[in-house]
Amino acid sequence: MKDKNKRVDRERKTIGIMINMYCRNNHDSKDNLCEECSKLSDYASFRLDSCIFGEKKPICAKCPIHCYKPDMREKIRNIMRYSGPKMIYTHFILGMRHLFARFRKIENIPRSRKI
Repeated sequence: MKDKNKRVDRERKTIGIMINMYCRNNHDSKDNLCEECSKLSDYASFRLDSCIFGEKKPICAKCPIHCYKPDMREKIRNIMRYSGPKMIYTHFILGMRHLFARFRKIENIPRSRKI
C-alpha cells in the first residue's frame, strides 16, 4: 500500500515533522508531543487517510474542500506558518517538495470514492 500512496505518505511525514518542530519549540516538549499536538497529529493523519483526492491530493491550502474542523484548521495553519519556513533548513527536500506542490494543478473533485 505504501507504493500506492506515495504522496499521502509524504504529506503525512511532512505534517508530522512540522507538528514535532512546533511542539518542541513552543510547548517545551523534548521527546514526545504534548497531548494537544498528539491529538492534532492523529487528526491530520486521519484526514489524510480520508481525503477524497487520494494521490491527486492538492496541498490543503489550495484544496476546494475544507475537511478540517475550523478549530483544527486554525491550529494546523499556525503550525505551518511557524514550521514551513524552517523546513527549508532542517528538511530541505521535503520542504521544497511541499513548496513546489503549491503549483500543481488541482484535479476535479471525484464524485465518489470507495473507502
